Amino acid sequence: MKFLLITLIVHAPHPVTGVKPSTHERFQEVLGNAVLAEELGFDGFGVGERHERPFISSSPPVVLSHVAALTSRIRLFTAVTTLSLLDPVRAYEDYATLDHLSNGRLELIIGKGNGAAQRELFHVTPDDQWDRNAESYELFREIWRHDRVSAQPRFRPALSDAEVWPRPLQEPIRVWHGSATSQASVDLAARYGDPLFSTNVTNPIEPYAELIRYYRERWAAYGHDPALATVGAGTAGYFAARRSQDAVEAYRPVFEGQLAFQKQLGLTPVFRTLEDFIERSSALIGSPQQIIDKVHRYHEQFGHSVLHLHADAGGLTPAQHRAALELFQSEIAPVLRRDIPDPPWPWAPVTAVPLAA
Repeated sequence: MKFLLITLIVHAPHPVTGVKPSTHERFQEVLGNAVLAEELGFDGFGVGERHERPFISSSPPVVLSHVAALTSRIRLFTAVTTLSLLDPVRAYEDYATLDHLSNGRLELIIGKGNGAAQRELFHVTPDDQWDRNAESYELFREIWRHDRVSAQPRFRPALSDAEVWPRPLQEPIRVWHGSATSQASVDLAARYGDPLFSTNVTNPIEPYAELIRYYRERWAAYGHDPALATVGAGTAGYFAARRSQDAVEAYRPVFEGQLAFQKQLGLTPVFRTLEDFIERSSALIGSPQQIIDKVHRYHEQFGHSVLHLHADAGGLTPAQHRAALELFQSEIAPVLRRDIPDPPWPWAPVTAVPLAA
């Protein structure tokens, strides 16, 4: 099993202290967490893409380019690239450039994105967002694979024997499809034989497990080898301590602060108590053995081979955050790596060459 740290770069008051960092400070936190992820031995670091409050993750290629300069081994993920909002030609140019700057460490997780405000910003409607996502992905995919492309898309001007530069380093790049609530993204992933990444953060396990089962059904229906169907999954929160009681009590003010913030945004919480959150959500809070057992329970439903944790401290102190991640790598990850298979492909880039000094 492989492990990622992912941030959506939420820019909001600290859930415990109420203090809001500056934009500059928040970006510095992201960079520090990326360096920490590589230092501790995580396999990937991901940056989301949102175009509305309370997020400042509108430019993941820029952030990941800086992360690429600060790291050398860890794979770099988008989580997700909102192709329903983007011109696929421009998105290709950004990510092909980043592919070179990262020495072939880039992986994309694509999706239509969430939120009415960002749809309105880009003049995308609920009726056309899924069509835009599929069309943008298909055109992005063609550009990545071919030196010249001709296409008559609905949502951008036609291309006639067009060349788009630079050509990428990875041929082709791996693209995951982010899945939250709709069969449309699941079917698109299965159709092209691409891996699926379940958000798995908002609700109990059942709706996510149902979509993953559907992905495997559609994968087989499209004629792909069932052994190659690959799934990643998110988690709603993480904090480990050697004693479960200590983990729960340390996380309680974090949960209560997050609950208050959800209510402030007008959201209806799915999990109203910390105990319910720990029991029924994908959150990994407790002793190392409790977390190992819970990942195994989810794996029985998902069959996933990649797992993400939150990159941000999220209300924990920096010392608590680092200690919990160190405990994950020293006592939790080795067991899960032994028990649960990796994705069915080499994780390290195979086409990359050393960058000039």
